[in-house]
Amino acid sequence: MSAQKTPQTMKPATAAKKLDVYLPATPAEFRDGVVSREELAGLRTDPPQWLQDLRAQGPHPKNVVADKLGISVAGLARGGVTEALTTEQIDALLADQPDWLVAERASLVEVRKEDKRIREQQIAKREASNRRQRTAKPVLRPQD
Repeated sequence: MSAQKTPQTMKPATAAKKLDVYLPATPAEFRDGVVSREELAGLRTDPPQWLQDLRAQGPHPKNVVADKLGISVAGLARGGVTEALTTEQIDALLADQPDWLVAERASLVEVRKEDKRIREQQIAKREASNRRQRTAKPVLRPQD
């Protein structure tokens, strides 16, 4: 006899993070229950109206706000933005671009350039080395 498998479930906060939505803005039935992996897959493939509205208009979680503004989450905090923002508020910031936002965007560009330079330097050093190649699988990193 095989035992009945129970579906894997997650807390609403985890599901909201995976869906890139701000948990307090979700409906009460989503916040109060648990979400199975099948339900999460269903929300991703065929999102209900409330999820479509949240993704389009917000409020958005910090990681999405930072991504839309082109800065890091830490830069968002340094700029004094601590709460979730709507799409309208993000568009207003992008249109007006306060000094802190311009500085954070420039800073992120410099950080990415430096990361790329270091990666290229490490690759060149590895290629110039007389050490034998390792047989372990390489770590995959996102490309700029």
